[in-house]
Amino acid sequence: MGACLALCSLASCASCLCGSAPCLLCGCCPSNNSTMTRLVFSFFLLLGTLVSVIMILPGMETQLKKIPGFCQGGSSIPGVENHVDCDVIVGYKSVYRMCFAMACFFFFFSVLMVRVRSSKDPRAAVQNGFWFFKFLVLVGITVGAFFIPDGTFHTVWFYFGVVGSFIFIVIQLILLIDFAHSWNQAWVENAEEGNSKCWFAGLLTFTILHYVLAFAAVVLFYLYYTQPDDCAEHKAFISLNLIFSIIISIVSILPKVQEVQPQSGLLQSSLITLYTMYITWSAMTNNPNRKCNPSLLSLVSNTSSSALSPTPTPAPGQVQWWDAQGIVGLVIFLFCTLYASIRSSNNTQVNKLMQTEEGSGGVSGGEVGEDGIRRAVDNEEDGVTYSYSFFHFCLFLASLYIMMTLTNWYQPDTSTQAMLTRMPAVWVKISSSWLGLALYLWTLVAPLILTNRDFN
Repeated sequence: MGACLALCSLASCASCLCGSAPCLLCGCCPSNNSTMTRLVFSFFLLLGTLVSVIMILPGMETQLKKIPGFCQGGSSIPGVENHVDCDVIVGYKSVYRMCFAMACFFFFFSVLMVRVRSSKDPRAAVQNGFWFFKFLVLVGITVGAFFIPDGTFHTVWFYFGVVGSFIFIVIQLILLIDFAHSWNQAWVENAEEGNSKCWFAGLLTFTILHYVLAFAAVVLFYLYYTQPDDCAEHKAFISLNLIFSIIISIVSILPKVQEVQPQSGLLQSSLITLYTMYITWSAMTNNPNRKCNPSLLSLVSNTSSSALSPTPTPAPGQVQWWDAQGIVGLVIFLFCTLYASIRSSNNTQVNKLMQTEEGSGGVSGGEVGEDGIRRAVDNEEDGVTYSYSFFHFCLFLASLYIMMTLTNWYQPDTSTQAMLTRMPAVWVKISSSWLGLALYLWTLVAPLILTNRDFN
């Protein structure tokens, strides 16, 4: 059944590449334009991510050397000479260029779609159609990106990736807050309508599970990512995020907060706490001090001999192609991207933060034609259901986040022909977790502070 649904979904997306949002395989397509459009653009992003993953796999350097002028030891172009070791950096160069192409593509549409208010705007037709030509544009930008000379490209684009990833991590947290609110609201409504004990038991179970996992993570962090005489930064990160998580949990159940925010509760706080611990772990895995950052493989296969000897420092140019935090980061990214594409939130504050439901457009159930097939219809004539420009800006940030995740936040250094990890990556992730916690705390206390505003 899962395979059939997957094939049906792929077929529907393929059919939509050659037309507007209403497609031929309407039995597999969503029944409204806005959702279909977001799904296809997300499909473009996921396709680029898949290509990037393939490019970074060990052994691909042999094939990538065939690209003229791409790296040392490969095919050359007269007048173009690179001095970077293909065997060390070629996969990362490919990821940088692929993600650069996706970022340019989505940034262009973000600028193009500024202030589109309804589907009557001529630019809305470009947003919801011409998929084949948009795909060709993306391919063309990608091909051109592979011929960008080395120079300072990697260094400059690395800092673009750091800033973009910082913002995207915060957006991930906002989406997580939205998901937690929707989850809590749906189960509470089910409890009021049906078997209340069953649904409330489910809420309690998941809340306890999230807190148990978060507490277990804190214990493991202190055990494996700190040392009695070293790793002071890690001790501070773990302690502060633990304290902040306790604070937001207490605030979420205060009587005054519950009075103005009936939806707030420990389920949301527990999920945010667990995500904060993931960000903390992800930050610590980027610490260049190998004594404070043991590899996951060494932790899993920990023996007495490894305990007596420190973790060896990787040789220059030696990079780790895959690690656990990168895989977990990709899974969370996929969830957030798909959720952002199909979401229809009831949370007013999250909608304001994500710039959704800015118009009066609604979800249409579709129309049944004479042939009996239900076709998608335009549900944004009166107003768009989401900000076109902000949606593309999120995909632009997602492209940068994918670039940093797949390269383990390593900084390219063409002078030493190596990929190096730096402390700025650690501070970017930790500061994004603090900002995310501050945003969640603000959603709880804002109605108490700004009493003259309507938050319902």
